[in-house]
Amino acid sequence: MLIVISPAKNLDYDTPMPKVKTTKAAMLEDSAELIEGLKQLAPQDVSKLMHISDKLGTLNYDRFQSWSLPFTKANARPAVLAFNGDVYVGLDAYSFTDEDFAFAQDHLRILSGLYGALRPLDLMQPYRLEMGTKFANNRGKDLYAFWGSKITDALNKQLKKVGSETVVNLASNEYFKSVKPKALNGEIITPVFKEWKDGKYKIISFFAKKARGLMSAYIIKNKLTQVEQLKSFDWDGYTFNQAMSDGSELVFTRKQ
Repeated sequence: MLIVISPAKNLDYDTPMPKVKTTKAAMLEDSAELIEGLKQLAPQDVSKLMHISDKLGTLNYDRFQSWSLPFTKANARPAVLAFNGDVYVGLDAYSFTDEDFAFAQDHLRILSGLYGALRPLDLMQPYRLEMGTKFANNRGKDLYAFWGSKITDALNKQLKKVGSETVVNLASNEYFKSVKPKALNGEIITPVFKEWKDGKYKIISFFAKKARGLMSAYIIKNKLTQVEQLKSFDWDGYTFNQAMSDGSELVFTRKQ
């Protein structure tokens, strides 16, 4: 199976890294094309485009201006060790063994507005460019138009390589919209995580994001390859809820 997750807004380029063999992202030519357009923006334009503060606009303006190839361990960092949001707290890549990293490299993809689809150990320079950003470019009105079918093609290529017909969608709706389901050569399985609150089960964003990371780590550390195996997920108090699940949507619930 192939897992897809979202990136994070928060980045960490300071924590000491484990010794890992890094790789080169496959879509850097596309990334460079986007960067050329982004470099034309003034700091205030970046703030307006991304609906962020002037301080963050300046930070990301500076990131765009300093972005350059080639990527090295001195100026870039493996994606799975650079993102630092709730999903990545659950994923906890710093606890991975060499075997875990190897499995993740084949079975995990991080969807990205700037980089397309990243392998965990692909080097990346810091950025912020959410997939839903309405950044007009030479290919269309936004990033969905820019990436077109390229992300889907990359996923299909990897599905074929690992001999699977299953995509485990642990990405947000914003990011998974960059994938074209009808062109995907595999069944899409979407785990959903709900908390008991006010007398019923609800999706609570903070917990759901962390749970997506936990589920990704569960698959990676146990080297799972079959959908049925996902139903045994029981980390952090979650259990599979058969009654609430329906077809390709697997619901996991917990009472805190």
